Amino acid sequence: MIESTISIINVANLSIGLDFYKNVLRFAKDWETEVDFDKIAGISRDGCSIYLCEGKQGASGSWLWIGVESAEYFDQVIAYGATVLQQATNYPWAYELRVQDPDGNVIRLGTGRI
Repeated sequence: MIESTISIINVANLSIGLDFYKNVLRFAKDWETEVDFDKIAGISRDGCSIYLCEGKQGASGSWLWIGVESAEYFDQVIAYGATVLQQATNYPWAYELRVQDPDGNVIRLGTGRI
């Protein structure tokens, strides 16, 4: 049985990364630590988690898909200052908006097709 999956997103500066994920995507910081010279933080929202790592784990330019309940969230993250890479578009799998974090990681926000 698989208990969960958690993406590890590499950031150049943990404080800047946390600021984006907290203030733009509205995730909450659960914990922060330093292990083997890596600074790592766990963030979550609505029971879903992501780890941010300043150090050797992961690589910048990663892609992350986040399923959301409603496209209203798209408008919220844009209003909070997200850099839009691609406007919301219908795909066979979802209605999807693509934004970018300060480190060039692409966040694909998807909801039911419209």
